[in-house]
Amino acid sequence: MKGFGNLMREAQRLQQQMAAVQEEVAQKKVQATAGGGMVTVEANGKQEIVSIKIDPEVINKDDAQMLEDLVLAASNEALRKARELVQQELGKLTGGLKIPGLGL
Repeated sequence: MKGFGNLMREAQRLQQQMAAVQEEVAQKKVQATAGGGMVTVEANGKQEIVSIKIDPEVINKDDAQMLEDLVLAASNEALRKARELVQQELGKLTGGLKIPGLGL
């Protein structure tokens, strides 16, 4: 049973390292733009949108749909980049092995 004890200690060590990586990644930010930079969205490693910047020239009350589409596109891209960031950082820890329930 000595091997089982070592396995459990290794699993606990990996769990602690993963928690540390997740905490570190949560502090990192990614940006995405749409409309040639007219809309910029920033997300963090927790996949939360933390800021949206809109170029005043793109604000047109007669074409709100275009602005909505740009915000949506930039938001989705920022969240995709945030997920990718988490996967890359956790991949460093797991050696690229995808473990269900980790990350996303």
